[in-house]
Amino acid sequence: MVANEKPKFVTIMNWQETINFVKQIPYGRNANRENFSLVISENKGTCSSKHAYLKDFANKNNIPNVQLIVGIYKMTEANTNIGTMLTDNNISYIPEAHCYLKIDGETVDVTSKEADFEKIKSDLLEEIEIETYQVADFKVNYHQTFIKNWLKESNATFSFEKIWEIREQCIQKLSI
Repeated sequence: MVANEKPKFVTIMNWQETINFVKQIPYGRNANRENFSLVISENKGTCSSKHAYLKDFANKNNIPNVQLIVGIYKMTEANTNIGTMLTDNNISYIPEAHCYLKIDGETVDVTSKEADFEKIKSDLLEEIEIETYQVADFKVNYHQTFIKNWLKESNATFSFEKIWEIREQCIQKLSI
């Protein structure tokens, strides 16, 4: 910041405005996945950090009936903007962990301006509710365990490491 330059602040009047504001923040990984307040200061966030930020906001402001959800879905080229990474590797889908909110039982996805939960809804394999602190280690471990079990059950020829590498390349495409 330049000397004497005042920081810019956004005045948010209510819960819905907060949700809309976070949805407009660009998609991108934060410097520290355990500090979801970085969504605001870094002006970017992932599905995990953005939704954990909103769940924390709801908790601190006594907003009822807000759940933080991790859903495992079949990530495909048709339902997620990942290019041809899966086709290039002869894979139809990879199980992906996606965070979102359920507010009064309705799914709310603020991952990006283009986020459309309907695109993945029919590809959901599993959903669980988590607490905000679980978006870091727990979510990653849960996701990796799911993929390892999926590979074993499907008798896949790919190793876990290779699938995770391809998945990471897909996630990178989302940040572009």
